Amino acid sequence: MSTDTTSPATTPVSVIGLGMMGTALAEAFLGQGHPTTVWNRSPQKAEQLVSRGATGADTVGAALTAGPLVVVCLSTDEAVHEVLDPEVENLKDRVLVNLTSSTPEEARATAAWAERNGITYLDGAIMATPPLVGQPQALIFFGGSAPAFEDHQETLRVLGGAATYLGDDTGLPSLYDVALLGILWSTVAGNIQALALLGTEGVTAEAFLPYATAWLNHVAVPYLPRLAEEVDSQDYATDVSTLNVNKEAIAHLVSASRSQGVSPDLVLPFQALIERRVARGHGSDSLSSLIEELRKPSA
Repeated sequence: MSTDTTSPATTPVSVIGLGMMGTALAEAFLGQGHPTTVWNRSPQKAEQLVSRGATGADTVGAALTAGPLVVVCLSTDEAVHEVLDPEVENLKDRVLVNLTSSTPEEARATAAWAERNGITYLDGAIMATPPLVGQPQALIFFGGSAPAFEDHQETLRVLGGAATYLGDDTGLPSLYDVALLGILWSTVAGNIQALALLGTEGVTAEAFLPYATAWLNHVAVPYLPRLAEEVDSQDYATDVSTLNVNKEAIAHLVSASRSQGVSPDLVLPFQALIERRVARGHGSDSLSSLIEELRKPSA
């Protein structure tokens, strides 16, 4: 790891990859006064940042050696290795922070590559869109070297005030990433199904929005702590809403969708999961017990 004694407030950083997210990362560092060196395969993408005070590196090697902290944000894990594998000597005695979206398996493999080559490594997952980068509420998960995170956490929090270290397992950030995205996609899918259904009777998305928001805030979100408790304890007894009740309710949704000329494709997998769980004798359990169908899908 670098023995650089520069104050965290002025730590030089290098940003590799200047897509929308990489550019946002570089802008956040620049905005807080960090000397920022940037590199991209297409040099023209660096021009706007250079005009704002960044240093444009002619080669990736020059960018990597410009400071103690290197942040890489490329399109794929494969692209990361295409760019960095030939540059391992230039990464030694520095901290490499990989914010490229990847799978847990890819993140752990890259961490193993870094260890073999004597590179101090952090993997991260950005749970924000580019416009949110640098904001207090922006959440970024990190995993990997604890000393590296401790040494550079003030600088890394420039990218998101809610930066969170999850431990030395470099696969956890991407696992948290896909888990939260799963919640997002499921919520969006449910809303799309609702809007398609209501739209058949001329109800606009704007008119329905207050009810959807209130429902999520007052019914769905407050259920999450109880769901977490039930899953962790594996105690699925409920006096609120059983799978038997939900089996009938989702059948109504599927039937109503079809009768209104709307495809139920978004909800059919969830219906099948409920029906399978009920068929196995768990109709009196809560919805949270569906996790057992995912944990033991062939049981």
